[in-house]
Amino acid sequence: MFPQGGPGVGLLILRLSVAAIFVMNAASGFGSSWNYLFLAAALLVAASLAIGFLTPYLSFVVCASAIVRLLLGSAPTTSFSAPFICSIMDAIALMLLGPGAYSLDARLFGRRVIVVPPSKD
Repeated sequence: MFPQGGPGVGLLILRLSVAAIFVMNAASGFGSSWNYLFLAAALLVAASLAIGFLTPYLSFVVCASAIVRLLLGSAPTTSFSAPFICSIMDAIALMLLGPGAYSLDARLFGRRVIVVPPSKD
């Protein structure tokens, strides 16, 4: 769940990428006073995702946000929907792969090995 080395660095880069795309998508709809609260929440989610805190859950939030924005039509024209689809796929990949060894989740939950004793049949 917490790979080290090259795969861990790859997951760190993926976390940073998903967080940056999420902030850019949130900032693109920035304009009204209500969006200040949404942008603050997006920055909090992106910062938590970048440091690897609750990565699967926050990746789901990012994915759901991109899907809602794509379906509600608040995304740019259909010719520019490819970045939203790519951000959805990246968030799903991060949700399924986990945070990696270089994350706060790895420090909080650690690497655990469960040893199952053989049965006495």
